[in-house]
Amino acid sequence: MPNARDLTLSGFMIHVFEALSSLNARLIRSFRCLVTHPGLLTVAYLQGQRKPYLLPLPLFLVANLVFFGVQSLTRANVFSTPLDKHLNDQMWSDLARYLVMRRLAGSQTTLDSYTAVFDQAVLLNAKTLIILMVLVFALLPPILFRRDRPFLTHIVFSLHVYSFLLLLFCVALAIAQFDIALGGAGLESPAIDHALSIGLLLASGMYLYAATRKVYGETGLGLMFKSAALTLAVACIVLGYRLALLPITLYTI
Repeated sequence: MPNARDLTLSGFMIHVFEALSSLNARLIRSFRCLVTHPGLLTVAYLQGQRKPYLLPLPLFLVANLVFFGVQSLTRANVFSTPLDKHLNDQMWSDLARYLVMRRLAGSQTTLDSYTAVFDQAVLLNAKTLIILMVLVFALLPPILFRRDRPFLTHIVFSLHVYSFLLLLFCVALAIAQFDIALGGAGLESPAIDHALSIGLLLASGMYLYAATRKVYGETGLGLMFKSAALTLAVACIVLGYRLALLPITLYTI
């Protein structure tokens, strides 16, 4: 039976404060473990050690919120591509022009008007559909490691990997913003863009090497090649996601 204080406003606020304090502690502990001990969160979850940490999906959602908050503050686009760049600056620009012209042919709007609507919609889609990258990446470990594990293992591993990657992108955006503060061009500078891209790939590779060794127990040259394959897959998935957002956005607005 609850005591009388539990039914008062002050008692309710105390319980709310305790719940938030516990959540904050778990969040901080989860992010610290995610960054400093690759793969440990996945192993802890699979072994049933779940109370000290946020569950994989909530952790990914928080990382997603942090990433898109940083992206909004820096006015950068990592996963979404404006229509003008789809049409002129991508390896699939010929396909993009074909799809857009077909789309405009059946509408009563101009390219300029459609571009404004597209650019707003693609930003929203990039935020809401980001889980697709997690699901695609989760298909790869069971192919590479050939272990008799439930698919949930790979989903959890993928959620933790992408939570880390989103934080890594935040660091890259902060570096680009620092360059702008010093008078540079940030991501508009090819040198900065290429340097950050290489840095992201190297950091991803090192993280995946440590995380896969912890989760899948792989060692030796096999681990090096497989973690390198996963790193390459991360880069390809980002490009594929940007491309996939083009038809998804075109045919949902």
